[in-house]
Amino acid sequence: MRRTLARVVGLVVAAAASVVVPAPGVASAAVAPQPGTFVGRGFDTCAAPSQAAMNAWRASSPYRAVGIYISGASRSCAQPNLTATWVANQVANGWRLIPIELGYQAPCGTRTPKMSANPATARTQGGTAADSAVSAAQALGIGAGSTLYNDVEHYPTTASCKAAVLSFLSGWTQRLHARGYLAGVYSSGSSGIRDVCDAYDDPAYTRLDQIWIAWWNGVADTDAGSYCPDDHYADHQRLHQYAGEVTETWGGVTIRIDRNYLDVSNAAGPPPGEEWSVTLDNASAGFTASANWGTSAFSAQRFGADYRFAGPVSASDVAWYAATTPATDTYAVDVWYPADAGYNNQTPYVVATTTGNQSVTVNQRTGGGQWVSLGVFTLAGGAGNKVGVSRWTSGTGYVIADAVRLTRL
Repeated sequence: MRRTLARVVGLVVAAAASVVVPAPGVASAAVAPQPGTFVGRGFDTCAAPSQAAMNAWRASSPYRAVGIYISGASRSCAQPNLTATWVANQVANGWRLIPIELGYQAPCGTRTPKMSANPATARTQGGTAADSAVSAAQALGIGAGSTLYNDVEHYPTTASCKAAVLSFLSGWTQRLHARGYLAGVYSSGSSGIRDVCDAYDDPAYTRLDQIWIAWWNGVADTDAGSYCPDDHYADHQRLHQYAGEVTETWGGVTIRIDRNYLDVSNAAGPPPGEEWSVTLDNASAGFTASANWGTSAFSAQRFGADYRFAGPVSASDVAWYAATTPATDTYAVDVWYPADAGYNNQTPYVVATTTGNQSVTVNQRTGGGQWVSLGVFTLAGGAGNKVGVSRWTSGTGYVIADAVRLTRL
């Protein structure tokens, strides 16, 4: 999408009397799932246009869908217009929204930040990106049932890079499904789309719900040419960016855009019947720790009333969170801790998987007061210890045990 170039380059305010602008009070209401079921033309641009620009284009242009960059560390434009009020107003005026996360990029590409070249780590990063996108969407009133699109720009695909990208998108898809959203990807036809379509029936990866094909052939349809077979993502599951970096003027308003054609539907929704999640606090019945673990309510970033802490030691003294999982299956594991400069920079979390305990190290000096993904693991069904926090670390500072969340994928 080359976001440094697609931006509003000129604006002549032309009021469109035929377009009704809702009152500001509608902003608090969540909108219908986006973009929902829609066939037609859309555009995307770097920064969400002003209300006046959207009104002018609604009255005069052939477009009825607009891509908006809601989250991601790679966004290059500020979003002064992108608020819950703006979202509610556009939907009320008949626009469909295409919510985009622009963050982690392929490890073999040129853009940053890059996802890990390690597939397991990349999968975890995909889950984290999904959580970030869901938080941003919810803040804008874009709720469950919507499709969120991860923008992975063109990369010189190799076997190892392909594995990282597909693992990242698997984590993205799994987490979005667990949160009640549909998962889409935007990418170049010759790299990301080809790799996704090549893996369409590969059980090692989780299939996306929709693909957004960047192929600037100038044809307003959802054909992907040689990049994706016609029978892949064939059930109203495609968007096609058919032209890019063009300047158009409608109703006296000039915007630099990419042109898109959509044939999408959210009728099926995320895979049903498999959602299960449990949150375990240090005050939960399943939490056990030795007398070496103290209790504190010092940090306002804590989950619940308090949390547990202990000094590091070269011995096994794990604080465990037990739960009864519904079946042996794949689960996303997230942890919550308050961050502080005096806490441990190498805290070992222990996940009891079906193939043995796996350790994931977290720096508890940063990133606190929110859910932090440890990754996706296969956990045994039934009762037992699922996640622990160990004191056995070479790091310095207090080790913290606060809360754990398990989500079946």
